[in-house]
Amino acid sequence: MNGFEYIKNNLADLNKEISELAEKVGHKVTLVAVTKSGSDDELLALAGFGAADIGENRPQELRRRGDLLKEAGYTPSLHEIGNLQRNKVKMIAESVTLIHSLDSYELAKEIDRQAGKYGRIIPVLIEINSAEEAQKGGIMPTDAIHFCKSLSEFKNIAVSGLMTMGPVCEEPEEIRPYFRRTKELFDKMKSMGLFEGEAVLSMGMSDSYRVAIEEGSTLVRVGRRLFIKD
Repeated sequence: MNGFEYIKNNLADLNKEISELAEKVGHKVTLVAVTKSGSDDELLALAGFGAADIGENRPQELRRRGDLLKEAGYTPSLHEIGNLQRNKVKMIAESVTLIHSLDSYELAKEIDRQAGKYGRIIPVLIEINSAEEAQKGGIMPTDAIHFCKSLSEFKNIAVSGLMTMGPVCEEPEEIRPYFRRTKELFDKMKSMGLFEGEAVLSMGMSDSYRVAIEEGSTLVRVGRRLFIKD
């Protein structure tokens, strides 16, 4: 791992900060290391330093890099965190651990179909359009419960919780109301028994993970900070 001390230090610092924030709010928070801005060598170094959850935006890269990690002897959980097109589901159906961006019945149907080919049940998060932006994907908050219930016919997917991106904001504090709104919806749906297994609330990225954790996120997606060199 010579030459990658900056990754080791960045990961350790970030894990420490997230642990301290999680302790303050009283619940566990998982870090998904988003690796799109890192090279393959940096990815392998990150896994070598203990990153247990790896996220990619593009399905083809998640598959390729998942194979690369496996060949090197690493078996982290693999997260598809970007917009997922139906024709790309087949690329990741065999290996993906969690899909963060389920935003339509048609996509759910395709995930279910592809998962069935491998005898798998793939955990998914429903993407919530928390700012109700017409130009963006995601399920509107008022439609989330009905949408979630409509997925009960699919036997090869498991709805594990919610994800939101929130609107683009200049300051992290500006996104807080959207995270709070999604947490309230998450709690309501969780109380209704709509999630399978340990419920997941995926909110917060490199610029907003602190606010997200304060507002109840159980999973944050951080990339750029991991690859900054001193």
